[in-house]
Amino acid sequence: MKKLSKFLSLLMVCAMVLSLAGMTVSADDAGSYRVAMITDYGDITDQSFNQTTYEACKAFCDENGIDFQYYKPTGDSRAERGASVDLAVADRYNVIVMPGYAFAGTIIDKSEMYPDVKFVVLDVQAGDILQEALGEEYDYNPDNWDVKEYYYSDNVYIAVYQEELSGYMAGQAAVKLGYKHLGFLGGMAVPAVMRYGYGFVQGVNDAAVELGIQDKVTVEYAYGNQFYGDADITAAMDTWYQTLGVEAVFACGGGIYTSAADAAAKEGGKVIGVDIDQAAEIDGRGEGMTITSAMKGLGATVNTLLSEIILNDNWDAYAGQIQTLGLISENPEENYVQLPLESTQWNDGFTQDDYKALVASLFAGDITVSNDVSAMPEVEITVNDQGNIK
Repeated sequence: MKKLSKFLSLLMVCAMVLSLAGMTVSADDAGSYRVAMITDYGDITDQSFNQTTYEACKAFCDENGIDFQYYKPTGDSRAERGASVDLAVADRYNVIVMPGYAFAGTIIDKSEMYPDVKFVVLDVQAGDILQEALGEEYDYNPDNWDVKEYYYSDNVYIAVYQEELSGYMAGQAAVKLGYKHLGFLGGMAVPAVMRYGYGFVQGVNDAAVELGIQDKVTVEYAYGNQFYGDADITAAMDTWYQTLGVEAVFACGGGIYTSAADAAAKEGGKVIGVDIDQAAEIDGRGEGMTITSAMKGLGATVNTLLSEIILNDNWDAYAGQIQTLGLISENPEENYVQLPLESTQWNDGFTQDDYKALVASLFAGDITVSNDVSAMPEVEITVNDQGNIK
């Protein structure tokens, strides 16, 4: 029955697409801007991309009297994500926000189909689009291709982030706060997650070298090969905390943090959050478990773009761009990548002033962090690369 229901739903969407294919949707046509958000494969309670994007969209729309709705695809596929876009357009939404690399195919499929809809896309790399468009032909070097040949860019704005910088900050913080045996648990080995991980390794290494303890610092490194926690990954984290003596794990990739947090709670271990300030959720499993969180400015991006589109009528300044967002100031709170000032467990080894000095050095270019994900960074600490857990 479920398969039949899904088939009928997709059939209805196909019918709507045929009816919509020859029409356009504009602000004037709809009467006003209306904002829709599509979730990727998660939900708006994932404590990560979907939830942050949803909350930012809803807050903006509530404050400005804009109609807002979110759509959750019926499954985790390119076709089902595209079907949600079709539904949103059928419902007369003309600004559509989509978070996460899984929307690369959706951009290809829907941008030209709906040229008067404005698509705000978070964290889809040029390489993600090329991979979807070219398949095995893609050589994993986006500089060799003109990505705009593969989607209609006039009505698409894409924001990507310098995850390696907030990963680096988290690595620096962990070592200077006194932790020597660390772990990185990534979701899947996609570029955004890898940049977090490799930035973290660089930050751990540089802090250890600065303190002269590089021979005493170890990072266990692995991917769960999925973006959610489960019993198998929790068991692996149990081994890290209980057997290997890992003190803290940087859990990076949607809901996979739950496995690290559940394992840490059993042993009094620590966790580093990702994308947003995850302290409230992680500490709910054990008081004081969160060291810090390596954050992206998803909410700030949403607020800026919706303001520019709806309030300032300034879409032309953003349309067609793939914009890399990172440090724009030596003031940490103004940046698109940062650590949370309130929930980070500061101590004498790493104070708020130390963090601000670190950000100032990164902003000035005195410290550089590689964003290369072709190979694990060369470091002086010990890194045990375990590949995929599953």
